[in-house]
Amino acid sequence: MSVLTYPEAIGVGLLQGVTELFPVSSLGHSILLPALLGGHWKEDLDVSAADSPYLSVLVGLHLATALALIVFFRRDWVRVISGLISSARHHRIETVDEKLAWLLIVATIPVGIAGLALDKVFRENLGKPIPAAIFLTLNGLVLFVTERLRRGGTGRRRATDNVRMVGDEHLHPDELSDRRIAKLGWGRALIIGGAQVLALLPGISRSGVTISAGIFKGLRHEDSARFAFLLATPVIGAAALLKVPSLLGHQGDGIRGQVLAGAIAAFVAGYIAVRFLTRYFETRTLTPFAVYCTLTGAGSLVYLTVT
Repeated sequence: MSVLTYPEAIGVGLLQGVTELFPVSSLGHSILLPALLGGHWKEDLDVSAADSPYLSVLVGLHLATALALIVFFRRDWVRVISGLISSARHHRIETVDEKLAWLLIVATIPVGIAGLALDKVFRENLGKPIPAAIFLTLNGLVLFVTERLRRGGTGRRRATDNVRMVGDEHLHPDELSDRRIAKLGWGRALIIGGAQVLALLPGISRSGVTISAGIFKGLRHEDSARFAFLLATPVIGAAALLKVPSLLGHQGDGIRGQVLAGAIAAFVAGYIAVRFLTRYFETRTLTPFAVYCTLTGAGSLVYLTVT
């Protein structure tokens, strides 16, 4: 008998596609929602249960979200890959595309190492509703602090926001953003990428901490979000590919159709989410997400501890 129904798979797929990119933690929501709903959802979607395929299903759904990111940023990835090939061929890092390609590689190293070393430990010991509620609350506080501290440097950034180089007026906004990101030093890129390690804690958002780190290191909201989404693509894609074989084996028996339905839902939700957020951060801030995470996390913690 299946341990994952089609409504559950589609619901989790939609949830994962949105919350992976919104700075609100997909893993935290994927743990908390079944616990709060109760009934069969709580039983079927328990990431910490012995021999449960739910974690593999969740990570498998990440592949659909990664594909949505690739489709949305397809022109950017063509330029990044071309820049990497050009850099390797000519043994140089001179153009914006070459620098951006290596910044993404450098920034991915910390979470790649930590993910392989610590992922299982964090998920098995902390992949439960109460820790997820605590970390979701902390995620909201991090976003609050980011916006609070950012306001202290607003005047300085505004003085340089409109400064452009000769010829910039002919560039697409995405290319202008890449130019600003490419000005990051290697150390700052390493710190921004390293922030993703915190997302191994259920309730801490990968996009949230990465965007926050980017803002702390001087990037605009829209540039920090763009860098975070480009960074997320290889990270969540690689993690998903590691789990896909388990779904093709006995662990996927009886649920492959459901996983496919969930993946389609995650792809659609992820594409809509990234399209919305890239526009949202051009003019708005992390504050609404900070409020949401703090209230949802704290409310969930109270509910789970008294019931």
